[in-house]
Amino acid sequence: MAIKRRLEKKSDEALLDLTEAKVKATSFFEHNQKIILAVLIGLVVVVGGWFAYKNLVKEPQEQKAMSQMWKAQMQFEQDSFVVALENPGGGYLGFLQIAKDYKGTKAGNLANFYAGVSYLNLGNFDEALKHINDFHPTGTIGPNMKYGVLGDVYSELNQMDKAIENYRKASNASDNELLTPYYLKKEALLLESQKDVAKALEIYKKIKSKYPNSNEALSIEKYIARAEAVK
Repeated sequence: MAIKRRLEKKSDEALLDLTEAKVKATSFFEHNQKIILAVLIGLVVVVGGWFAYKNLVKEPQEQKAMSQMWKAQMQFEQDSFVVALENPGGGYLGFLQIAKDYKGTKAGNLANFYAGVSYLNLGNFDEALKHINDFHPTGTIGPNMKYGVLGDVYSELNQMDKAIENYRKASNASDNELLTPYYLKKEALLLESQKDVAKALEIYKKIKSKYPNSNEALSIEKYIARAEAVK
């Protein structure tokens, strides 16, 4: 159990090595707002007969996949999304090929996440949904990220019920001081836009009381005042 706790801590620390990317938003959100992206490294638990497999087969594949992905990540960080997806240069694979060639590895899984966010930024929402749904998060932050991006995609598709549902899942996935209030606010903004002002107000007040030190809390009073004026 001690080994597992150390691995979980290491995984969460990797998740918090944050990358930022511009994400398109509907008119309900601030333009050019950034969401937090994370390098997701799943838990590795070595038990019994898996030890030889992990060291002789699985681990080399993981290392090879991760060594391929750094170039695509670099292009992604520079908002070169098409290049990151298809051909980042230098003989390195793009996210699409990594997801295909290294399916079943943590790197291949993570490549799906990057591919989904890239397609979101490129406005190809069907492909964004496909790759984000193929991403299987682990750890405490991965689920927040998956559902949050799904919320962004559905809001762009004007499927507001699904967007609200996924923002709610994102905020409930884990009680995270950084991401939970962020996705709570996105949920509340969409609820307000859909005329469910009472529910939006409830969420704004929750951000104020439960996450007073968050970035979202800094300006939450104006949202509370606006909702109360309508209500």
